[in-house]
Amino acid sequence: MVIAVAAMSIATTATYFITENLRENMSERFIIEDVWFKTGEIAVYLRNVGKISIKVSAVYVNHTSQLFTPLEFKLEVSEHGWLNVTYNWDSDSTYHINIVTSRGTKFADYYRPPQA
Repeated sequence: MVIAVAAMSIATTATYFITENLRENMSERFIIEDVWFKTGEIAVYLRNVGKISIKVSAVYVNHTSQLFTPLEFKLEVSEHGWLNVTYNWDSDSTYHINIVTSRGTKFADYYRPPQA
């Protein structure tokens, strides 16, 4: 009997944490509104369109992790801002940019710089 009660308690706690994390992940949404290719960097304009704040944890360009500033890039609900990625790009290439949040939400797409 004691074992069954303990098992139910653990199962209930685990279910709560799993559903809470799922609810947070489903509430987290952001979009890339604009991308500017500047000398030595790619500037990405993000907007938080979700129901909770976001924190960018990683940026990948062509599937390779890149440095970005500000290092603590956070957006509250409905906020927007520029994320600057250090990258030497070429005007004749297309770039796959992938932004990942601390909760694991991703937004990725292909972008092409203007021709020189």
